[in-house]
Amino acid sequence: MKFSNYRYLVFGVLGTAYILVFFHRLSPAVLAVDMMNDLQASGALMGILASAYFYPYALMQIPAGLLADSWGPRRSATFFFIFAAAGSAALALSQSVGMAISARVIVGLGVAIVFVPTMKILTNWFEPEKYVRMTGILMALGGVGGFTAATPLAFLSEAITWRGAMLVVGALTLAIAAAIWLLVRDTPQEKGFSPMHSFSRPVPTYTKLTLWRGMAMVIKEPRFWAMAMIFFLGATVSLSFSGLWGGPFLMHVYGMSKPEAGAILSMMAIGLICGAPSMSLLSDKIFRSRKKVLMANQLAALCLFSLLAFFTGNFNKPLLYIWCFSYTFMISGAVVVGYSSIKELFPLEISGTATGLINIFPFAGAALGQPLMGWYLDYLSGGSTLYDVDAYSTVFKVGLLLLLGAFISSTLVKETFPNNDSANQ
Repeated sequence: MKFSNYRYLVFGVLGTAYILVFFHRLSPAVLAVDMMNDLQASGALMGILASAYFYPYALMQIPAGLLADSWGPRRSATFFFIFAAAGSAALALSQSVGMAISARVIVGLGVAIVFVPTMKILTNWFEPEKYVRMTGILMALGGVGGFTAATPLAFLSEAITWRGAMLVVGALTLAIAAAIWLLVRDTPQEKGFSPMHSFSRPVPTYTKLTLWRGMAMVIKEPRFWAMAMIFFLGATVSLSFSGLWGGPFLMHVYGMSKPEAGAILSMMAIGLICGAPSMSLLSDKIFRSRKKVLMANQLAALCLFSLLAFFTGNFNKPLLYIWCFSYTFMISGAVVVGYSSIKELFPLEISGTATGLINIFPFAGAALGQPLMGWYLDYLSGGSTLYDVDAYSTVFKVGLLLLLGAFISSTLVKETFPNNDSANQ
């Protein structure tokens, strides 16, 4: 197979894995009410169960970068994806909240070592000018995963219960782990091709950076922390809504069935599918800027979420579809442009470490946001698990303050677009 074809095969396998990463991440939103009833869980406990995915995911991002840079991205992704398959099966067989939480921890541990190795492999297989485009397509595939975790999962769980659905997903996860091992290679050289960067850009002369020096370079860069706050604050709101409480919100406030709620939440996935490549195009071709796109994304997300916070129960169904699509369409820029900006901020040989470090923050935000949102809903509803519109509106107003912080942080990031005259701003 020609190089030009094989690298897209590598991308296709890893992109399929990323679809499942997003599926595992967002599946509780549709299944939440069924799981709460089956496992007799309160909102706070359900928040802990859903967020149990994010704790190991966030904690493993530094090891993910280190493993990608040392042990190898293909080997790391394969080994840990097998854990994700086992965790999905364990979740399906759980008989208590404690068992389900443990299973979600295993799932989170397993899928944690996919994104960073994938970004490392893409760095090796694609030219810098194509890297942002491929990252955008990868994010769009994540949106496909989010879509399948909405309407398709709702219908599948109606047919074979949520437990049966998790067993099916576990089998698919195991199959993709095998595909990564059999088909993916870390570098073109491993398939007998010429090294990509020998003709696309010079390799830096400082290739002997130690592990700790590389981490220190990332942590000591002030502009890294501005991007980290965008990821942390934005994800605290976005992943808490799309990954868990969006489904109960639609069912409680608007009286929707599970398939109806899943259909509306699927628009968030479609927004990501459309938004990720669009924001990549805007950054690369239209604005020729990372910072301008990031600021526009954060401002748009702030404005859109304010509608949900102040008019919580006043949407009709078409407006709910439009809102879900528009919100993730705009917020997708933080992911696509943000990761590209981090990659451009640091030397190539520590790209895995830098990506791993920044990747801690969105999932730390979700790990905190989901249970805290559940606890606050419980508190506002007097312990009832049927939350009213006022409870959701109050919680969403807190989220609005976090998104304001994310927008302020976006004004502090460094412009990293190649050959941009404002690169030192």
